[in-house]
Amino acid sequence: MPSLDDVARARLRAIRARGTYRRMRVLDGAQAPQMNVDGKDVWLFAGSNYLDLAGHPEVVDASARAARDWGCAAGGSRLITGNLTLHEALEAELAAFFGTEAALAFNSGYMANVGVIPALCGAGDVVVSDALNHASIVDGCRLSHAAVRIFPHSDAAALETVLREVCDGRRQVLVALDGVYSMDGDVAPLEAMVPLAKSYGALVLVDDAHGTGTLGPGGRGAHELRGVRDGIDILMGTLGKSLGSFGAFVVGSAALRDLLVNTARSFIFSCALAPPQVEAARVALGLVAREAWRRERLTAHATRLRERLASHGIDTAPSTTHIVPVRLGSNAHAMAVCERLLKRGFYAQGIRHPAVPEGTARLRITPMATHPSEAIDALADAVAEELTTSA
Repeated sequence: MPSLDDVARARLRAIRARGTYRRMRVLDGAQAPQMNVDGKDVWLFAGSNYLDLAGHPEVVDASARAARDWGCAAGGSRLITGNLTLHEALEAELAAFFGTEAALAFNSGYMANVGVIPALCGAGDVVVSDALNHASIVDGCRLSHAAVRIFPHSDAAALETVLREVCDGRRQVLVALDGVYSMDGDVAPLEAMVPLAKSYGALVLVDDAHGTGTLGPGGRGAHELRGVRDGIDILMGTLGKSLGSFGAFVVGSAALRDLLVNTARSFIFSCALAPPQVEAARVALGLVAREAWRRERLTAHATRLRERLASHGIDTAPSTTHIVPVRLGSNAHAMAVCERLLKRGFYAQGIRHPAVPEGTARLRITPMATHPSEAIDALADAVAEELTTSA
């Protein structure tokens, strides 16, 4: 009988042979436009601290005060000893920000999706899911034991074909969409898909982890950008990206919140978010509303990056957001370019299969609101030089 280590080594050999072996880079310092990565000072273009709020003095001070006044842990699950007034305050502010009846905090976006989908759908129900939805939606579907119908990415006509087949009035149908697709940087056509789903009587879940704080006139995300809010039954966002803290949330009706408190296993059986995280998120939410320049600069930087890359003949389609992909094809090519850029002082992470479809490995470039324009240009020029060299 092989030992655990024998099994692990054999599986790792297979992973290396496929070119998908991963290792964790070591970063030193606060999340910022410049960081030390694997011992080298570089421009960071691989993070999700899009608005650079994680190190904002007001956010840091709020977190430090919460640690002093409330301690560093909530002390239990929300249903036992962990439901603090801080959690209730954050949720009230999230509901007010998004214009919903209620909100509920989760420990991560992954935990939210694997909790929400099984709470709403079960055996005999149907989840209709975009082909490029996040892995947390995929896993939430699996845990629900509902039937899953997948339609081609952002194809409203294909979505309607599926809805016509499955919406028979006898079972629950949930349409699950990302607001911003995290590997391509495109925004879902919510203005077409949400009314379509509602016309067939389906529920709609939108995972807007990358749109929260970054898109729309008020930073409310992809639905605000697309001019649609009515019809989205469950809106999920994260606290750990543009809001510079940690955790996630669901906003919707009071009945939805009550149902999730009683049935979402990832909520029920998890310790509550720690006070420093909660207070950091509360302050960051206020900054999103108050400091619109961060969102405006992020959008401008992403546009500048796409245009600079295009001037070198580099296609970043279908991106229209702060997630900018440069497709390179093979896993080996993507990682080789990533490593060479790191040596030149730029961290733009290579993304490989299975995170993206095979043969579409890429650099996934994410500027921040506080990057200087010169760094944006220098990165684009360095990418172009590396692609020319490796052609």
